[in-house]
Amino acid sequence: MSQNNIPYKIYLSEDEIPKQWYNVRADMKNKPAPLLNPATLQPMGFDDLRPVFCDELIKQELDDTTAYIDIPDEIRSFYKMYRPAPLVRAYCLEKALGTPAKIYYKFEGNNTSGSHKLNSAIVQAYYAKQQGLKGVTTETGAGQWGTALSMASAYLGIDCKVYMVKVSYEQKPFRREVMRTYGASVTPSPSMDTEIGRKINAEHPGTTGSLGCAISEAVEVATKTEGYRYVLGSVLNQVLLHQTVIGLEAKAALDKYGITPDIIIGCAGGGSNLGGLISPFMGEKLRGEKDYQIIAIEPASCPSFTRGKFAYDFCDTGMVCPLAKMYTLGSNFIPSANHAGGLRYHGMSPILSQLYHDGYMEARSVEQTAVFEAAEQFARVEGILPAPESSHAIRAAIDEALKCKETGEEKTILFGLTGTGYFDIVAYQKFNDGEMSDYIPTDEELEKSFATLPKVNI
Repeated sequence: MSQNNIPYKIYLSEDEIPKQWYNVRADMKNKPAPLLNPATLQPMGFDDLRPVFCDELIKQELDDTTAYIDIPDEIRSFYKMYRPAPLVRAYCLEKALGTPAKIYYKFEGNNTSGSHKLNSAIVQAYYAKQQGLKGVTTETGAGQWGTALSMASAYLGIDCKVYMVKVSYEQKPFRREVMRTYGASVTPSPSMDTEIGRKINAEHPGTTGSLGCAISEAVEVATKTEGYRYVLGSVLNQVLLHQTVIGLEAKAALDKYGITPDIIIGCAGGGSNLGGLISPFMGEKLRGEKDYQIIAIEPASCPSFTRGKFAYDFCDTGMVCPLAKMYTLGSNFIPSANHAGGLRYHGMSPILSQLYHDGYMEARSVEQTAVFEAAEQFARVEGILPAPESSHAIRAAIDEALKCKETGEEKTILFGLTGTGYFDIVAYQKFNDGEMSDYIPTDEELEKSFATLPKVNI
């Protein structure tokens, strides 16, 4: 069938919602390096991780060999509330660009949380409930993850404590109030409620916070409160596993019409969206079955892939979490306060870091004014106000489509639209008022942060 006859939206049936998550690590020749104990710098096993994470999630975190892991029936039933998510042919964008390229996007904004984050939030809350826990703690940056986890926790009847990066807490009150509506407590981070929060505030007076700070506080509260565990919205192996429903559905929809993408693009902060979208395609690439150009897009103000170091680092600013080998800017790195586009984490998923290091994908960084220009163009022709994070992928997709216009190549482009931007109006306002600026950290700033990397001989 000609791609010109493809419907605007390709839907799967409820029965076609994946029954298993795909674990890309099973097909990786070089597995992600093990997590290390922050005190001993030795690899951590199941028992080492139990004070922090839920038991079943630890098993998934450590599983490097099982290619497909069953999705519990209760989770698939919940998924049916908003899945399958549509694969959309961007006909209007193609026309506006005058490109011969075929552009598709997997839209993950069809749920109350407004993003793909719910795919993992419901899983982690489910396993916490199954374990008999009272509640969970977490961090959130732009707020999508906190919103998703508060929604999942309310559905399952467990408590949810969210530490929200202070600058986002102040700039995004509406997303904060959605979390509170679902029953979560929301605390701006760094706070004065925890030992680590007080320490960070003392060392960085007036700080606007970072995901690394918020993670430290959430972990401290989880480990010091009976009946609680910490859950994370990105970076970890288990989170990328849960998010593979995105890529599995996208691939199934494309296969229905015999479509093979040439280029696959995802925004990259901690890696959950990118990893979820590309995993099934990456699996084919790892097995030598097909080849794809896979592109990670990150903000120039927080460029862990493109300017970071591939090294063991703390996952949090307070240096209490396990160490992960990843592309990192250093756990002390705090993005500029003028950065409005999300994707603020200092490091990148160990899975994606290893794949990038081994040359299976490429990475680019983009300035936020160019990102919002693409978001505005997309909104005007496709009718969806995109999340700033997703708009990094939109920027790259437009750029690739314009290259096709120059060369006459009819490439097929797939990108992930992680969610909507209706709670990001302050950022859009700054862009529309001409008050948004670009910030790119200097080499000197990065070197100062790199100097804090732990010395690990493994």
